[in-house]
Amino acid sequence: MNRTSQKSVLLLAALVAAGLPTFAAEPTNAAGTTKAPIKASELFADEAVAQGKGVKVTRSMLDDELVNIKAAAAAQGKTIPPQRMKLLEAEVLERLIGRQLLNQRATEADKTEGAENAKKALTRILENTGGDEALARQLLTVGMSLADLKTKLNDESVAEAVLQREIKFEVSDDDVKKFYDENPSQFEQPELVHAAHILIGTRDKDGGEMSDEKKKVQRKLAEDLLKRAKAGEDFAKLAKDYSEDPGSKDKGGEYTFPRGQMVPEFEAAAFSMEAGKISDIVTTQFGYHIIKTIEKKPAKKIQLSDVGQDVKLGLKRQGVMKQIPAYIEGIKKDASVEILNKDIKKVIDDQRAAEAEMEKLNEAKKADAPKTDGKK
Repeated sequence: MNRTSQKSVLLLAALVAAGLPTFAAEPTNAAGTTKAPIKASELFADEAVAQGKGVKVTRSMLDDELVNIKAAAAAQGKTIPPQRMKLLEAEVLERLIGRQLLNQRATEADKTEGAENAKKALTRILENTGGDEALARQLLTVGMSLADLKTKLNDESVAEAVLQREIKFEVSDDDVKKFYDENPSQFEQPELVHAAHILIGTRDKDGGEMSDEKKKVQRKLAEDLLKRAKAGEDFAKLAKDYSEDPGSKDKGGEYTFPRGQMVPEFEAAAFSMEAGKISDIVTTQFGYHIIKTIEKKPAKKIQLSDVGQDVKLGLKRQGVMKQIPAYIEGIKKDASVEILNKDIKKVIDDQRAAEAEMEKLNEAKKADAPKTDGKK
């Protein structure tokens, strides 16, 4: 059971970023059926918070985003400090304005590229959460629907396609090699284990511990499955049929991971066995696991030829990112965008003033730095 899935993949869903706790509780109504999230637009007056040519962000649009972010934080057992909320509100508003402006400028090619990238992103999220139904259930815990997520992913992906097209930043092969040579630690692949597991859970639907009686039933099922697995039955099929881990059952229970990513008992068993071996029952906070080690991969350095294209794309993205603030300010000015909420406008103005002051200090430090010709 992945520690990351305990904490959450779907902060991406709120910030368009992917998993919620694997055993997250589902909101239900009095009849016990899953209920849809209530949106801010259903509760609050829909006044404009920011407006410009072809751009309008309403109070409910902003509040819906903030509710999603707060729900995602709560799903991780975290809260957003009150002093942080005003700045967060301003940041989210700026992002919503930028997204609308960029989507306005999208060409048909941008829309096609964005749709393809959004589809790939959704596929990755579905792989981590165990399919459409599991994802839809988990999204409810952050106040979103699957349709909301798809729209958000598409809008963000189209906006990124516009930025990549309009902001030019070239990266040469020499730039790629220089980065690779100067950052060796980033290309060290740790020891990995490729393993599969069958989980028979010991938590109720609400996330609490099962009764001892229920645990006995689950233990008996795990023992029966262990006998079948060790007798030679198809492990992947057993996982698909019986495992209660939605993040892996559709993949035959498989994960590939380094040390430090899984809960300790799971990790210890997977790394200690030889390839092809099946563990006895391993008990963790999630339940009873039957683990099969498929392959062990020793630590190694990843070759430049294998990562060069990814490095180039990463460097290009970094270069584009540095130019985004000035670019967005330019298109906001062209669209005559105004922040209509006085409180948010003050937060944004104060933030910009602080950034400008910091820039002045940095420039002053550079000017005062002693000149050197590189000789001692």
